[in-house]
Amino acid sequence: MNMNDKARIQRIKRVTLTGSVVNLLLTAAKILAGILGKSSAMIADGVHSLSDFVTDIIVLVFIGVSGKERDEDHQYGHGKFETFATMLISFSLLFVGAGIIWTGVKKIIGSMNGITIEQPGYIALVAAVLSIITKEALFWYTKIVGVKVNSQAVVANAWHHRSDAFSSIGTTLGIAGAILLGEKWRILDPVAGIVVSFFILKVAWEIARPSINELLERSLPEDALNEIVKIISENPDVKAFHNLKTRRIGDACAIEFHIKVDKSLTVESSHDIATELEKMIRNKFGSKTHVGIHIEPHIERPEK
Repeated sequence: MNMNDKARIQRIKRVTLTGSVVNLLLTAAKILAGILGKSSAMIADGVHSLSDFVTDIIVLVFIGVSGKERDEDHQYGHGKFETFATMLISFSLLFVGAGIIWTGVKKIIGSMNGITIEQPGYIALVAAVLSIITKEALFWYTKIVGVKVNSQAVVANAWHHRSDAFSSIGTTLGIAGAILLGEKWRILDPVAGIVVSFFILKVAWEIARPSINELLERSLPEDALNEIVKIISENPDVKAFHNLKTRRIGDACAIEFHIKVDKSLTVESSHDIATELEKMIRNKFGSKTHVGIHIEPHIERPEK
């Protein structure tokens, strides 16, 4: 593992550890505030923060594995472990969002059947506001680092932080409505929770889609393909090329293609052409890019 990779892993671990400590403290504070303030919404919000803590642990475990060098069992490296971690985070978001909807629906049905929703205390409202501020700050910190180190798992974890902030917004509205507007408005708590949960489900899908595409071996985006074609086409020694195949492996790309060169060239000269193409592609897509080039003789077709 080179110095750049080591620095990347260290930054990912640092931001994730920071998030996990914050999530653990928030979980304890929210659940305690929910119990003291008699707020089921705040207790649920605390459980949501606990899910954030769990995903932090997932990222720490899988990022450590994804940074390992290639071995006999993983000859393309361990990048897919990071992709798998991203998918686990997105699925956990889906379950959390669905759980909030289910809990909200049950409360609404209970209220319609005459079951009184208990009024929460001010301690729960204060905890909800602090949660919004803390989780929004954590979202921006984690997202900025995730973009800089090009980690889908870290960016996904950042959105999980924001989903917790969204959840706390719904909780805040519900608690504030229950305290300030009277008993008949306590239904605002589950209604707001349901609305927020749809935002969580949307974010979960946006996070899940890239990791699913990668695990299903989807090609690189069209702009990346155009860049590859440009690099190959601009090499004067390449007479033609075909069979271009691309995919992602975690934070790295895998690119394979066939090139046709002058049939009179030596093996060494042909190898130099391929080496130059590899160098240019890695300069464009990163040093961890897997490049496979098959060389074929170019045969002039006689005109009829």
